[in-house]
Amino acid sequence: MRAVLHGDRGAVSAELVIITPLILVMLLVIVQFALWSHATHIAQAAASQGLAAARAHHGTTAAGAARARQLLDQLARGPLTGARVSVERTATTATIRITGTAIAVVPFLTLPVRADVAGPVERIAQLTARG
Repeated sequence: MRAVLHGDRGAVSAELVIITPLILVMLLVIVQFALWSHATHIAQAAASQGLAAARAHHGTTAAGAARARQLLDQLARGPLTGARVSVERTATTATIRITGTAIAVVPFLTLPVRADVAGPVERIAQLTARG
């Protein structure tokens, strides 16, 4: 009976050595996903702000890009790296695209971040008086 009980000695330590790294990797993956989600929200907010500036009545692509970069400088110092802003404006629509990567917590895992927004350009309609 005594030999049977002593046969499992140290089994908990061996299981803990195997389980602990797996739990840590799972925790890092959860943190990585949260950082990617946060970086995506920052890119979306910057794109929306840039679109508001670009689609204004006297707005320009330079104004939209500057506003988006300003917000990125304020918010994206940590979770969003390598952010690039591109703006297109035609007579009827304005489009802003922000791309970058989320900061890596898990080694060798690079998650891309992309935000695209588009909207109509504001125009002032001329009213004519009928008399």
